[in-house]
Amino acid sequence: MPYTTLISNTDLAAHLGDAHWVIVDCRFTFTEPDRGRGEYLEAHIPGAVYAHLEQDLSGQILPGKTGRHPLPSLEAVVETFSNWGISDGVQVVAYDDWAGGSAAVAPRLWWMLRWLGHSQVAVLDGGWVLWKREKRPSQSGAETRLRREFIPVPRPELIVAGEDVERLRLDPNYMLLDSRSPDRFRGENETFDPVAGHIPCAVNAPYMDNLGSDGRFLPRDSIQARFHQIFGNIPAERAVFYCGSGVTAAANLLALAHAGMGEGRLYVGSWSEWITDPGRPVATGNE
Repeated sequence: MPYTTLISNTDLAAHLGDAHWVIVDCRFTFTEPDRGRGEYLEAHIPGAVYAHLEQDLSGQILPGKTGRHPLPSLEAVVETFSNWGISDGVQVVAYDDWAGGSAAVAPRLWWMLRWLGHSQVAVLDGGWVLWKREKRPSQSGAETRLRREFIPVPRPELIVAGEDVERLRLDPNYMLLDSRSPDRFRGENETFDPVAGHIPCAVNAPYMDNLGSDGRFLPRDSIQARFHQIFGNIPAERAVFYCGSGVTAAANLLALAHAGMGEGRLYVGSWSEWITDPGRPVATGNE
């Protein structure tokens, strides 16, 4: 049975060394870009390759045009996934250590694979922190995988561009959701971007609200209740998520899929792209 949203430590441990499984360590610290790779080299789940958010899971930043973490070119990401040994029939498991679980960069890789038609990908629930807490095995040094040919089947319906957001945010049949913390949504304590606030008409839906105190995702029924309260009568496919740079919003999309509510859409450029155009409106506070 393929894993398509979350996977437990127990289930992953049963497949360590499986030639048809690829484990990807996505640890990354936004303020220290090289820290995650160093921690990976010190210790990681046996067999895991390392994914660097800015070098492997993001493309070139174009000042004044893109956000902080634009998607790589299709050619680049296909080469990366092929080098990691990902192809049809391969189970991928991604993990990080964000907020005591796997709630930031690992969901970005999960979403990118699904966007390119590879649904057999899951995020390790509880991430590296829980793996260590349970004293599971680890390995040091860099690892590689046997190359396979990744063949993309893009799903453009999962992506929303900035010009689409201009229109959809005013359409009552759609909902725009800001995945950042409430203070950043209100325009307070902005530490990453030069303009504070949020896209007008957006609703705040912090991605961290999907997690329990142990760093694992909440039970399905709790996530369902959360999103039903937020969405009202809006179906998941008309829910557009964004965050600061298109990374942590994927955690909301993962939670939505894990709860069996369908697939939302991602504004990849997110807030950091939105504000590159000074003509676009900005809201602050809880409006």
